[in-house]
Amino acid sequence: MQYTKLGHTEIMASKICVGAMSFGQPGTMHDWTLDYPASERVISHALSLGINFFDTAKGYSAGTSETYLGRALKAQRVARDQVVLASKVYFNPGRLSAKAIHHEIDGTLKRLETDYLDLYIIHRFDYDTPIEETMAALNELVTAGKVRAIGASAMYGYQFNNMQQVAKDRGWAQFQTMGNRYNLLYREDERELIPICQQQGVSLTPYSPLAAGHLSHSAWQVDTLRSQTDRVAMGKYDRTETEDQRIVARVAELAHKYQVSMTQIALAWQWAKGVAAPIVGSTKTSHLDEAVAALSVKLTTADIDYLEDLYRPHPIVGALDHTPAAGTILIDQKK
Repeated sequence: MQYTKLGHTEIMASKICVGAMSFGQPGTMHDWTLDYPASERVISHALSLGINFFDTAKGYSAGTSETYLGRALKAQRVARDQVVLASKVYFNPGRLSAKAIHHEIDGTLKRLETDYLDLYIIHRFDYDTPIEETMAALNELVTAGKVRAIGASAMYGYQFNNMQQVAKDRGWAQFQTMGNRYNLLYREDERELIPICQQQGVSLTPYSPLAAGHLSHSAWQVDTLRSQTDRVAMGKYDRTETEDQRIVARVAELAHKYQVSMTQIALAWQWAKGVAAPIVGSTKTSHLDEAVAALSVKLTTADIDYLEDLYRPHPIVGALDHTPAAGTILIDQKK
């Protein structure tokens, strides 16, 4: 396994992050999530491969993702300082208000059975809470020792920069990671958000690196429970199927050329673009084996240009234009 520092911290994380949205009581969010025994098997296998970075959220399967992850790590007798645990706040009452942040962190720590998080991530930008209030509350978590570092997720570049500037001006903790949606089929953040992160030394930990599985197989639709029931993924990717399928075909072509899987090509592209640790969702241990094998795949400049050449601008997905109504399904896909 290869490891990287997150942002300007001393946190050493594996260059593959396990997306824990795949874990949790089936039916509380998605029908295809893994029950506890199956979740523990995947988590145990990740640890055996040297993966130490896990990303979860209270919003995943009504908190059972956090519960399963914490329980599994305890069952595996993993020393707390040997894993990097990340969770998120936003899809909760109060969004990113100070009261909500201080309340939600305690519930997350209890479910994960830990005294602190390595990384606490705001899941979206909150239009209803002043930036100063949010950043002050996050800084208080850091100074209290409940959180080692903070990160952000999908938002517009100007929003991210404004939040960073407020924290910088006041000497508060700044974001060290960005978990935006980024893959060969969705590259809109290359215009502003990603350059801002790179300029500030913020590590990229993108979700959906395999575009909900579309970059893993040449057929757009496959016969799996997730592909047949995941309405969120359908809403993100199906509307651009015709143009994106041509890119998928090129991934398949390069996979054949190098005698590796399409997944390995898609992930190798991520690291070639400067990504620190893509968040990979896994419902099978073999998914993790494939992801680890991708670390040895090196793409040439010509390969990268060939993969990117057919991309055309897409509608923005992920960053919010306003505060969503209660009950709106906006949770990220981690595969």
